[in-house]
Amino acid sequence: MIRTILIIGATGGIGGEAALAFRAHGWQVRAMHRKPDMAARNFAWLGPIDWVKGDAMKTDDVVAAAAGADVVFHGANPPGYRNWKGTALPMLESSIAAAKAAGARLLFPGTVYNFGPDAFPLLGETSPQHPKTRKGAIRVAMETRLREASDEGVPVLIVRAGDFFGVHGGNNWFGQGLVKPGKPFRSVTYPGKRDAGHNWAFLPDLAETFARLVDRAGELGRFEVFHFGGHWFEKGVEIAEATRRAAGKPDAPIRRFPWFAVYLAAPFVETFREMLEMRYLWKVPVKLDNRKLIAFLGEEPHTPTEEALRLTLKGLGCLDEKSVGMGAVAEGRA
Repeated sequence: MIRTILIIGATGGIGGEAALAFRAHGWQVRAMHRKPDMAARNFAWLGPIDWVKGDAMKTDDVVAAAAGADVVFHGANPPGYRNWKGTALPMLESSIAAAKAAGARLLFPGTVYNFGPDAFPLLGETSPQHPKTRKGAIRVAMETRLREASDEGVPVLIVRAGDFFGVHGGNNWFGQGLVKPGKPFRSVTYPGKRDAGHNWAFLPDLAETFARLVDRAGELGRFEVFHFGGHWFEKGVEIAEATRRAAGKPDAPIRRFPWFAVYLAAPFVETFREMLEMRYLWKVPVKLDNRKLIAFLGEEPHTPTEEALRLTLKGLGCLDEKSVGMGAVAEGRA
């Protein structure tokens, strides 16, 4: 029997990778978009997808799109941190209603935003959630609503992960803060305290994790949470060092992020205000404990660091073929 997944947010980083991963696992992929014909043209690299018209803010649209689906993947996320309060919870309510109507499992990629300093440095699935930020409070409210939905009969799977990076995902700190998409790699910027550990999630690995977990849905609880370890850097700046090696330019400069400019512009730019609110996550070590995930799956999907970074840089248009070749030589694979 062919299983069907509806992806909300398939044109985003994690949503697009989820489409690829689930199709590789034999699923029929359906995606909702306000302009499905345009999405089909612009995202043809996602392969055969059944694009349907709809708006994630309109519950009736999402319910109709989910008809007959076995799984609903909620990958919708307001870009650039904008208007989380006004959009994040309403879009989630639409997905909950759709999953309930279809009798489907609801998948949700979580973050570390819902944790405060009292839970650091090692975060387990049941660590206390006492965020100090507005977006953290919204994330707690979203997960609280998901638990309520599971009590109402909707099976829920949450996989929390660190900062994203990936081949097709530029709407994240890596693609907007560390490198410059579409421009040849010359330097890398690091926004955090250099010796503070930081977790990163390579999107194809995270999507594969969701697919493997759902393949064993019969063993999952009604409300299940896992932590994805991804790529952990004991000294946060090590991702910048690995990025230069992956680019074939190990001596490229590592620049400091211009937080002072963000402070100056924050009164006028919503995204900058929200970035400042989350700066605390760059100042202290924050690590996700993935022992539960490994115990369940036997292993966590994991692409070697420099390979993942090289694929990401190439996907973001930061590498030419010469640089790709130099990176392979540096890793001893040419």
